Amino acid sequence: MNQNRRGFVIVFTVLVASAVFGWIYGPSVRATSTATQDSQSSVREFTTVLDVVQANYAEPVDVDKEVYQGAIPGMLRVLDPHSNFFDARQFALLREDQRGKYYGVGMIVAPRENHTVVMAPYVGAPAYNAGLRPGDMIVKVDEKATDGLTTSEVADLLKGPKGTVVKIVVTREGFNDPLSFTVTRGEIPRHSVDIAFLLKPGIGYIRLSSFNETTDREIEEALKQLNVSNLDGLILDMRGNPGGLLNEAVAVSDMFLEKGQLIVSHRGRTSPNRGYTAVRGNQGMNTPLVILVNNNSASATEIVSGAVQDHDRGLIVGETTFGKGLVQTVQPLSENTGLA
Repeated sequence: MNQNRRGFVIVFTVLVASAVFGWIYGPSVRATSTATQDSQSSVREFTTVLDVVQANYAEPVDVDKEVYQGAIPGMLRVLDPHSNFFDARQFALLREDQRGKYYGVGMIVAPRENHTVVMAPYVGAPAYNAGLRPGDMIVKVDEKATDGLTTSEVADLLKGPKGTVVKIVVTREGFNDPLSFTVTRGEIPRHSVDIAFLLKPGIGYIRLSSFNETTDREIEEALKQLNVSNLDGLILDMRGNPGGLLNEAVAVSDMFLEKGQLIVSHRGRTSPNRGYTAVRGNQGMNTPLVILVNNNSASATEIVSGAVQDHDRGLIVGETTFGKGLVQTVQPLSENTGLA
C-alpha cells in the first residue's frame, strides 16, 4: 500500500470517527480526551491488522479493494443502512446525477451475451447524429477492444471532455463488415422530467424520475408547456424515483402549495430543527393533482408527496413508499471519493 493510500485510509478513518462523535459539526458537542485516545487507538489497530494481512495472507492482497470494498463499507454499515462510501467512479456518477448532465456521446448501453450493445442513442445527441443505432454491438473504442470489458468500463471509455473525439467500431445485423463512427463528445443532459404531455384533453401527465440541479426548471417548463392553469387535472408520476437533492424537492413542492405552508423539517443531534416553507407558492394554480408512487419512491419523492398529502393539496395513489425519512450530506474526500 503506497504512502498516499495509507494516508488516505488514516485521514478517512479519523474523519468518520469525528463524524460519529460529532467533532466536525461545531462547538455544541466536544470530544473528551478519552474519546480522542480511543479513536487513535482504533486507527492504530486497523493499520496493524492491514499490515499483518499484507505480510501473511496466502496470496497478494489488493489493498484498494480490501479498504474501499471491505473495511470502509463495513464500518459504515454499523451506523445505518444509508451511510455510504463512494469510490472515485461511484462519486463521479453521483455528481453526474446531481448536476443533471455529463460529457460523452449520449447513448444508453447494456450488456448482452458478454458484449456491450447500444440500447438507445438519445435523439439529437452526438451518437445519434453520427449514425449509431439500437442493437449495434460495440467492439472497439479508440482502438481498444471491448472483449473482456464490463459495460461500465465501456461506458467510461465513451465519456470524456466536451469537444474531444472518440472512434467507435460496431457490428450491425445485416452488415458483413464492422462499421466505424467518429463521434465528437458533447454535453449530455440527464433530464429529470422524462415526458410531459396530455393524456387526454384537460388531463396533463408529467413523469419525474429524479431530483437533480435542473429539476425545478424542468418542472416549471413542463407546467408551462401543458398550460396547467387551464387543465382539469394533473398527474405527477414519481414511481421509481429514488430522490436526490433536498432543495429541489422543496422547490417542486413550493410550486403546488400555498405560500407559507410547511414543506418539510429536519433536525439532527448537533443541528437545530429547521423548517422549509413555500416561499413563492403556487401563484393561484390549484389544478387538481394526483401523485403516483410505488415502493421504490424514496427520499425527495417522499418529501414532495408527503407535503402534498399533509396539506390536502392532492391525492397520493399507488403503493407504500420506501420510507427513507432522513437527510444526508455528501462529504467530498481525497482521491476523488465521497462519503454520504
